[in-house]
Amino acid sequence: MILNFDFGTIRTTEFGVGRDDQDTRIFHLMSVDVGVQTALQEMAKSSWDSMQALNTNPDKYEPAEKYAAYEYLYLGLNEDLAKSMKELHEANNLPVDMASLADPKKVFCYFAQMTDGQGRRLTAVRRAAQFKGALKARLIQLTTDSLKLITDHVFKLDSDFDLVIDSANVSILRPSGFEFTAQLEEAVLQSVPKNLQAVQRELTFVDFTNIQEFAGKHPRAARYLASIRSQKEMKNINQKLLQKTCRMTGVQVKVVDGKIVVPEWHIMGFLEVLDRRRYEVNLVKGSPEQYKAASRKKLDQ
Repeated sequence: MILNFDFGTIRTTEFGVGRDDQDTRIFHLMSVDVGVQTALQEMAKSSWDSMQALNTNPDKYEPAEKYAAYEYLYLGLNEDLAKSMKELHEANNLPVDMASLADPKKVFCYFAQMTDGQGRRLTAVRRAAQFKGALKARLIQLTTDSLKLITDHVFKLDSDFDLVIDSANVSILRPSGFEFTAQLEEAVLQSVPKNLQAVQRELTFVDFTNIQEFAGKHPRAARYLASIRSQKEMKNINQKLLQKTCRMTGVQVKVVDGKIVVPEWHIMGFLEVLDRRRYEVNLVKGSPEQYKAASRKKLDQ
């Protein structure tokens, strides 16, 4: 994947933080000197280099997958789940507030915004774990010929960012950092009606009435629904084969007026079937085994 940014011609670099302000997340810029700007540039370049070292052809981020601590993934900037990151990336004239770090406990992330020689923007974001951790430590500094305890606030930059954003994609190095900063749980819950509407258009033989209410209250179900919506094969699902797979994998459904109806206590299992996460293995004669996959990928990919 190509990054729409040139690290060799960086013209401007700005630093900012994201803070929790009661029930709202806000972003502010802070003035930094050339040394900090250079460090931020090196962090962003290191992040991209680490992604390329992991994989030059990343998978698309899927909300229902369970990922390792480090995985190179991407998400289109115009995707619903990237909405908050797109808003940050495209924000102009963010307010400057040098007091943003006065209460470090409220800081949930820090970020850098850069422009290259062609005027293209890159936004790099990191969860603020190191910022808070440094404040809890007792640090000492060599001054002249003795060691002195540092009593002022000390903020430690990391070696890289969790994600970088260009004009096309959110490129992710740490999935958990992306999910936290982008408030994925809230985003998937808010997208339930839209995702369900799209799924329902293709699977007209399923009654989704109680599924929408359930998914609106259960983040894992909402994640499955978002994943199901993104599958190209969804429109080709056969009703009889779906019912058969449900029986094989222990998911109870019934048919009422030609439509599949799922009891509430089997909704999660039903969504797992639609998301290709429930399957049966026959290795012992007469003893079929049913399993649930935490992650799944086609063997031909």
